[in-house]
Amino acid sequence: MAKYKHRTDAWFDAIVDKLGGEKAADAFLCSEDAVSTPVRGWREQDGVIRFSVTSNGRTGEEWIIYFESKGIKLTRWAKDLLRSTAFQPTNGVTTEIAVMKGSLFTDDDRITSKIRAEADKRNFTKPNPEVACLIRDMFTDQEIKEMGLTWIVTMHDPIEDSDRDPNLLSTDRNSDGPWLYTYYGRPGSRWSRDDGFAFAAPPT
Repeated sequence: MAKYKHRTDAWFDAIVDKLGGEKAADAFLCSEDAVSTPVRGWREQDGVIRFSVTSNGRTGEEWIIYFESKGIKLTRWAKDLLRSTAFQPTNGVTTEIAVMKGSLFTDDDRITSKIRAEADKRNFTKPNPEVACLIRDMFTDQEIKEMGLTWIVTMHDPIEDSDRDPNLLSTDRNSDGPWLYTYYGRPGSRWSRDDGFAFAAPPT
């Protein structure tokens, strides 16, 4: 008789995910080490996820080459924004990031203008667009899932793509792997509960 037959497949999946995936679980079973809690690169309080990123001087074109070499997919419009003159990289600049979770807002209030208004109340500001690339590079899709998010939209000043649409860069997790996407940055754009909205924040 199976010892844990009363447990669901989801319960076992959650344990494997917590250990860091199948390879990490196999390594744990073959070792005598005690279970340790992985160190996270982010923290959450009251629906706001915080972490910091440091710029590295990569140009938009260099980010495209870098991401593609790592198997991270980019949409045509993401490449447009990275190649725009509005994408101005910095080097060695550390930014404290605050990601407001979509669950902080009601369905009616989860629109760009109201999200930005709430950010203003908290003294959050528009980040450099390169923050989107730094976030995509920093977190795996599994980590974004652990945050309870599907997208992390960087709330920089919108940049026009080749179709003349104002867009925002976004880190996305999909069934076919990690992506750098874009989404409309118009004031009336609506968002989902599992989206996150990344702003620059004062140090805590």
